[in-house]
Amino acid sequence: MMNWDKAQATIEAMLADWGHGAQAVTPGGAVIGFDKDAFRFTACGGLADLSSRTPFTEETVVRYASVTKHAFCTLVLSHPDRIRLDDRLGEHLPELREPLASVSVGRALDMSGGLPDVREMLSLLGFSVYSETRKDALLDFLSRQTRLNFAAGTEVSYSNTGYRLVEAALERQGIYFRDYIRSAGQEAGAIFDAPDVWNDVVAGLVPGYWHDDAKWQLAAAGLHISASGSMTGSVRSLALWLQALLKGDGRLAGRLQEMSGPRLLADGRESGYGLGLAQTKFGDKVFIGHGGSHPGYKTYFLLDPETGVGFAVVSNREDTNGAKIAQAAMVALLDLPLPRLSRALRDGLYVEDSGPNWIEVKGASIISLDAEDTAYDDGEGWVSSRSSTSPIRLRMEGDDIVGDVGHAPRRYRPARDEGVPEDLSGSWQSHEGARFDIHDGQLIMGIGPTRPAMPLHSLGGGRFLFTLRDGPWTKRICLNRLDDGRVELVLARARMIEYHRAR
Repeated sequence: MMNWDKAQATIEAMLADWGHGAQAVTPGGAVIGFDKDAFRFTACGGLADLSSRTPFTEETVVRYASVTKHAFCTLVLSHPDRIRLDDRLGEHLPELREPLASVSVGRALDMSGGLPDVREMLSLLGFSVYSETRKDALLDFLSRQTRLNFAAGTEVSYSNTGYRLVEAALERQGIYFRDYIRSAGQEAGAIFDAPDVWNDVVAGLVPGYWHDDAKWQLAAAGLHISASGSMTGSVRSLALWLQALLKGDGRLAGRLQEMSGPRLLADGRESGYGLGLAQTKFGDKVFIGHGGSHPGYKTYFLLDPETGVGFAVVSNREDTNGAKIAQAAMVALLDLPLPRLSRALRDGLYVEDSGPNWIEVKGASIISLDAEDTAYDDGEGWVSSRSSTSPIRLRMEGDDIVGDVGHAPRRYRPARDEGVPEDLSGSWQSHEGARFDIHDGQLIMGIGPTRPAMPLHSLGGGRFLFTLRDGPWTKRICLNRLDDGRVELVLARARMIEYHRAR
C-alpha cells in the first residue's frame, strides 16, 4: 500500500515556509511525486523571480546541476563503439599525464578514480566562484596535473572532473551532450538544455538565489559547467524523464539497471555509487537517486525501481535540502522507519597521525576535509553517513575515532593545537602561478581589496586549518606541511595542490 496523501502532506509541510501566491516573498521550488504512468501530486512554493514576483510552478526552468550526471551516462552507454568503461582516459585524451591518463572511463564516472575536482582546485589556487574559466583552458590545466587525490580504485570521493574529461573525449569524436539531451528529452516529452557557461541564454531560466544573512542575493558562477552539471529544465520535465527511465522507454531501455548496477573497488568491494546514480538505504530498502547543487540552485530525485515510484525536487534557493525533502516523502509513502541520528562520536577536531585527513564532530554531524554529512546510528557504537557519494562508517576507540571514510581505513586522534611556527612564515608559490603569504599566524591570499587575512588554526603535526569565504560558499582548507620547502592545500575533492617557498 502506498500512501500518496501522506507523502503529499509531508512535502507541503516542508514547503510551507516558502509561502504561496501573494504570501510568497522568498525564492522557492517544486516537487512532483510520480509512478511510471502518472504524476500523483505536484507541490510548489515561493517565487521563481524576486524582481517580478513570479510564482514558482512545475514549468519553472532551473539548473539541475549534478542531476545531469546520470543523463550524461546514458549518452556514454549508447556509444560502446566509440568509448568503453574500461578504456583509459589517455586513450581518448593523449595529452593527459600520468597517473590521470591511466584512470579508466568507468572510474572517472563512478567517483573511484581519484580525479581532483576542478572547482575545488581553482579555489585552492585563489580563484573565486565568480572567476570565469573556459573549456579548452581547463583541459590544458588538467593536462598539466601529475597527482590524483588517491590511487584509482581505492576510495570513493565525489568529483566532477571525470565527467568533464569523458565529455571532452566524446566531443573529439563529434558527439555532443547538448544535442543528445535535447533530442532524448523530446522523446520523453521533456524540454532540456545544457549550456556551456553560466551566461548562456536559456529559454525560461530563472535566477538562483543565496542568502547572506541579511538579504537574498543573485547567484552566479564563472566555471565552464561541463556535462557534470550543465542540464536545465523544469521539475515537470525532470519527472517525465525519470518516468521514461523507470519504464525503459526508447533509447533509455535498460539504462537504469546498467547505471545503478554494482561498481567495484580494486579490492572487490561494492562502492554504492554507480554511473551518475547513488544508492540510499532505509532499512532493507535500496533506493536510487542523485542530488545537484549550483550556486543558488538545488535539485534532487529519488526512485524506487522495485515499485516504480519516485520524487523530483527542484529549487532556486541555496538553502534547500532536496535529499531531506525527497527522502521524507518516500518514507511517508512507503511507511518506512526513519534512520536514527547518532551522537556516539565525541565532539571535537580529530586528525590522522600524518597527512591532511581531518574530521570534526559536532553532535550528529561529521565534517571530513570540509565535506559535511549527518551521522546515523549503525549499531554497536558505529555511526554511518548512509551516503554512497561520501561514505563514512566510524566509531570511538578510546579517545580515537576509527573506521572508514570513502571506504578507506582511517584512525583519527584528537587534534593538538601546537601554534603556528615562525618558520612557516614567508611567501609560497604554486607552479600554476598562484601565491600566498603567511605572517603572524595568518594566511593572506589574493590581490588588493580581495586579499583577506585568514587565521591559521593548528591541528598538530604540521597541519593547519583556515577559513575562506567566497560568495555563497565558506570553505575550511587544510594546509599540510610536506617538508621545509613544500606545503599542500587540501579540500575533500582536491587534495593535491602544492606550493613551494618563493625565492
